[in-house]
Amino acid sequence: MFARGSRIQGILISVQGPSNFLIRSPLMDNNKIFTRNVIETVIKVTILGALVVWSFLLMKPFLVPVVWGGILAVATDPFITRVARLLGGRKSLAAILFVLVIITALIIPSVVLVSSSIDTVQTLTVRIQKGTLNIPLPPARVADWPLIGESVYETWQLASTNLTEALGQFAPHIKKAIGPLLNSVGGGLVGLLTVMLSTFIAGFFLAKADPVAATVQKIVTRLAGDRGVEITTLATATIRGVMLGVVGVAIVQAVLATAGMLMVEVPAAGIWAILVLIFAVAQLPPILILGPVAAYVFSVSETTPAVLFLIWSIVVSASDGFLKPLLMGRGVNIPMPVILIGALGGMMLSGIIGLFVGAVVLAIMYSLFKAWMDEDEDVERAT
Repeated sequence: MFARGSRIQGILISVQGPSNFLIRSPLMDNNKIFTRNVIETVIKVTILGALVVWSFLLMKPFLVPVVWGGILAVATDPFITRVARLLGGRKSLAAILFVLVIITALIIPSVVLVSSSIDTVQTLTVRIQKGTLNIPLPPARVADWPLIGESVYETWQLASTNLTEALGQFAPHIKKAIGPLLNSVGGGLVGLLTVMLSTFIAGFFLAKADPVAATVQKIVTRLAGDRGVEITTLATATIRGVMLGVVGVAIVQAVLATAGMLMVEVPAAGIWAILVLIFAVAQLPPILILGPVAAYVFSVSETTPAVLFLIWSIVVSASDGFLKPLLMGRGVNIPMPVILIGALGGMMLSGIIGLFVGAVVLAIMYSLFKAWMDEDEDVERAT
């Protein structure tokens, strides 16, 4: 029989009889269903999270090449489309030609640079072993260089008079530098392979431009709703503007700087050109590299070619002032600190290719953020 004062809505009601039994209320059933649903949801979310993390780890080595390939494809698609029209509308053929040209432009200079470096090292090694390496005496004006002039002059003079003693003094430093140097060479080779892989990926995106663009548009629309088309249009304009106005200008400056250094026979011109490219992408003036090179030219060449090279270096360094407005699209105004932070951060994260990817990705994020902020201002004005 029921105990006096008990409530029928209680969680459990115990009934005494020949055999004890429990009567479950609707609240007990709801709690059980809720607990089961929570457990199932946790299991599903855990499995889904594990799959997402696993997929990310599998894709992580290819993330930068895929992103850079997409950036290249977006930036070069208008040009490839025009080439495809000349080829009778065969965009796949235009994409193949694009890949071949880029790969050739990468491989030939790399092979020349590596082979010339190996030949130079072998020649220097043989001449040092035979004692036939003659280093000219330093000009007196080297000692007048600010900060480092005296130490450079003394070291140079010692090397020209007694190379064996000079090498003995710097042997420990040379041994310490070999490891980082080899790591840099290995990193450069990895970067070259990454760029080549990105080029193949860009070629695939260009050949399948319409379905790839439709897929990206669906993803962005799914995430951003009605503003999906506006966001993709803004991102596309930013990519093309930054690639032409920043990366394109940097490449032009590096090529012009290389031409000038080759004219005055600056040793290791390729390495200096890479440094000019890095500084230009990071929105730092190339004169920071070309200035010391010009000082070297003044110390080893006649006055006239040295002055001409200095003027050429100043023109190259200042060329972004009129090239950038011509190449960067209208409405794409990315502040220099954004490009600088993106380039340096990308380089620290992913090496030389991250220099370009970081600048473009952070520029896209800045453009989207600015558009979002402007939208709030427009809403406030409308109200």
